[in-house]
Amino acid sequence: MRDAFGCLPTGVSVVSLYDENGRATGVTVGSFTSLSMSPALCLFSLGEKQASVRLFKEGVAFVVNVLSHEQADVAWQFSKPLDDKFEGIPLSETLLEAPRLSHCIANFVCRTNTIHIGGDHVIVVGEIIDFDCSEGDPLIFYRGQMHKTSPL
Repeated sequence: MRDAFGCLPTGVSVVSLYDENGRATGVTVGSFTSLSMSPALCLFSLGEKQASVRLFKEGVAFVVNVLSHEQADVAWQFSKPLDDKFEGIPLSETLLEAPRLSHCIANFVCRTNTIHIGGDHVIVVGEIIDFDCSEGDPLIFYRGQMHKTSPL
């Protein structure tokens, strides 16, 4: 089934937030999508055993950082269980005091709205408080590898 789902390319994002000790952390996701324009909502999912699942509670601030095709190394770094996932990665603050990655093609500053259980995953719905976007090609995950898009 994993191979079959791998046939669908997905965008790659890093969801960043502060842990209970005030340290910046984050996790790579391939399940980020819009949910609603009014109210402005988005969602992503994490495996129930993912270490960062415990950090997402109602009202917690986070940023969804949509990676450019030049940030595959960032995606891999945030996909590993490291003590300092932000090592060597520039960040800035946002309106909600959540860590934001630099050089992304889009950033969505959110507050956790609701959390749902979906099988062996946790679905996090975020209320979008602020966002920005810039030019660039997205990073795509397809058949187990990172790719960049190419013009038709």
